[in-house]
Amino acid sequence: MIRNIYKQLLQWKKENINMPLMVIGARQVGKTYIIREFCEKEFSKNIYINLLEHSEIVNLFKEKISTEEKFIKLQLILNISIDIENSIIFFDEIQESEELISSLKYFCENEKPFKIICAGSLLGVKINRFNSSFPVGKVQMINMYPMSFDEFILANMPEMGKVLIDEIKKCYNENKNMDSVLHEKLINLYRIYICIGGMPACVDNYLKCTNDILKYNKEIIKNIINAYLNDMNKYVYNSFEATRIEDIYKTIPAQLENSSRKFQYSKIKKGARSKDYESALKWLYSSNLIHKCTALNSINIPPKAYIDNESFKLFLSDIGILTSLLELKYNEIILDNKFLYKGILVENFVAQEFISNNISLYYWKSKSDAEVDFVIYNDDGLIPIEVKSSENTKSKSLKVYMDRYNPKYAIRVSSKNFGFENNIKSVPLYATFLIK
Repeated sequence: MIRNIYKQLLQWKKENINMPLMVIGARQVGKTYIIREFCEKEFSKNIYINLLEHSEIVNLFKEKISTEEKFIKLQLILNISIDIENSIIFFDEIQESEELISSLKYFCENEKPFKIICAGSLLGVKINRFNSSFPVGKVQMINMYPMSFDEFILANMPEMGKVLIDEIKKCYNENKNMDSVLHEKLINLYRIYICIGGMPACVDNYLKCTNDILKYNKEIIKNIINAYLNDMNKYVYNSFEATRIEDIYKTIPAQLENSSRKFQYSKIKKGARSKDYESALKWLYSSNLIHKCTALNSINIPPKAYIDNESFKLFLSDIGILTSLLELKYNEIILDNKFLYKGILVENFVAQEFISNNISLYYWKSKSDAEVDFVIYNDDGLIPIEVKSSENTKSKSLKVYMDRYNPKYAIRVSSKNFGFENNIKSVPLYATFLIK
């Protein structure tokens, strides 16, 4: 599978290879697969070390000896002599060793040309709860997420995917209608993506089923969800926090349909207070299992200075997980039937695409009842984005925003074809990945 993060790995190799690279992402997003592929393709020699399989290496880095001595002993344990000049070392599941993470400073500052890359499950949580000295400024960190929709296109159409993506880009840049047949084909592919999501194991199973959604194994995503729930007992302060983490996560599908259009602690349980769930929320943010979209109390630049910390929405990291937790029948999505949660699915999908593009999530809500789903900050200023699940693109809220704040333009994401009318750029759902 082609992953966009590969370009970032190549950039690290070209520009910053002497600084250890840390890839952070949730379990099962494909970190190990793509990093191993990168190491095998781009280096003449590569060493893969999974710390879950090498407790003796974890214990080694706990020893009160210099990092240089530890590296010598590491080679003895592995029974190899590492060619530092031509080799890359991939430490997987590095969250198992705080001491090794701290030692990354040694590899960065050493005169020898060490090339170190590392990844792990719940690595973000581990870093935020670090007891040792974290090597600030000595490690480059990048995030990895589930497969975005353009990656899904390439996986489904290995021969024509790049050509099709180029055509989508052309229509996006020129505000030109996509060929009606291709448009419908892409909308249908988008609906498949809503069903299974972007977890590589799920996508791989769908492809092995010859792209037949009826043969797709739903148990795969359920197993991933169960693994996430099991992870919620790791790197926690106590059992109470673990319970609160799980309670928040399980309530998100219901939270997204709140009439107040914001996260409410009372939906978790009666009498719940924000201070009781503060550390649990931070755990979930750090794990990359959820994404926070914060309300803006004023439309000014920079938006981060005008957020309302009391008003926010939470989205799940993968649309396939949300579909599974809602226990939705796939035919409801494929046939484009009307149902209450349809708009919520689309909104979560757009949030997921934005996160993959490193777009911060904000939304706007007036003191009355007007609300714009997302507001992004780019070279054109603050741009409002309205999300619709169908071709029905009427929106009073977007008009209220535009009349009040006069943005350079607005974006409407829906199943409608490309276009530009009344200062609103129409972007089909399948082209959300192009919004920067």
